[in-house]
Amino acid sequence: MSDLSFDNRYPSIDELRQKAKSKIPSFVFDYLDGGCNEDINLHRNTKELREIQLTPHYLSKFSHSSMKTELFGHVYDAPFGIAPIGLQGLIWPKAPEILAKAAFKHNLPFILSTVTTMSIERASELTEGQAWFQLYHPADDTIRDNIISRAASAECQVLVLLCDVPTFGFRPRDIRNGLAMPPKMNISNILQILKRPEWALRTLLNGQPNFETLRPYMPKHLDLNQLGLFMDKTFSGRLNEEKIAPIRDIWKGSIVLKGVAGEEDTEKAINLGLDGVIISNHGGRQLDAGEATITPLKPIAKKYGKKIKIMMDSGIRSGPDIARTMASGAAFAFLGRTFMYSVAALGSKGGDHAMGLLKTQLKQIMEQLSCEDVSEFVDHLNQ
Repeated sequence: MSDLSFDNRYPSIDELRQKAKSKIPSFVFDYLDGGCNEDINLHRNTKELREIQLTPHYLSKFSHSSMKTELFGHVYDAPFGIAPIGLQGLIWPKAPEILAKAAFKHNLPFILSTVTTMSIERASELTEGQAWFQLYHPADDTIRDNIISRAASAECQVLVLLCDVPTFGFRPRDIRNGLAMPPKMNISNILQILKRPEWALRTLLNGQPNFETLRPYMPKHLDLNQLGLFMDKTFSGRLNEEKIAPIRDIWKGSIVLKGVAGEEDTEKAINLGLDGVIISNHGGRQLDAGEATITPLKPIAKKYGKKIKIMMDSGIRSGPDIARTMASGAAFAFLGRTFMYSVAALGSKGGDHAMGLLKTQLKQIMEQLSCEDVSEFVDHLNQ
């Protein structure tokens, strides 16, 4: 399979989403697909991003387009990567492994979440030390330092500090389905599982998904209620300058702050000596009254783009969305749901499919615009 190939049966993200919905239990799909409260910010993210328009330069001198993008000393094959997602192995068995392997093959960054179902060490093994690691800040400094030490030993390239989960988002679907903290299994969920035999069988064969990175710190034989209490107690979530400063001292590589929503936090990130920020609202899963991520991106990129790497996630679904994001000033884009829709729809082939599809879409847009390099997207923004 070439880097620009994909399964012709699913040439759009909407089709992948519908296929995923038909293959996984409803409570799992709700967790993947939903936002918080009334889902206002979830939909606002993509809606307002898609109001961005680009202008082609048809008569300009044009040779060919290159999607290659340098970020923190590594040249990636395209300006997008895999955003961190929790509980990936619940959505589809071995999902993080599938995506890590595909990301390495396609030379794209893969960010491992602290609360997903694959360990730091396994992610590093599958990506030959190219994985990034996102840290949910532990309440205990000893656990924090140990996790960071493991990420360094695994040769993770970039440490991503999550700042937009100071409290658990209010997610009605997950509460109703028992996927809140503490989680629980109810009769409705069991009936939904019985309607998805392939998911059920593969989950049974692969075993119950666990928070593999956190396994060394968890008491053995926790039931679901105890697991929820452990997670609530272990992670404070709330970051501030005093908590970030010692991490900057410990970590010798690049550090990115994820969840930035305004200029104030961007300035603090620069003053703390961080290397990048990801403008994000956690995929619309935390603050339903917040802005779409594209709104703060433009002024932040314009004011701080030469001082720190400005990236964005939340609401980005397709190649055109990546182009809109880059044209608005981002140096890089990250997607989450798109890749998980693809893995849930196509299993082990889902990572390759989504990455090939996005590359194909983005390359077509670059050629249509007469855009030779990703740095030229900003020249095509229709102001």
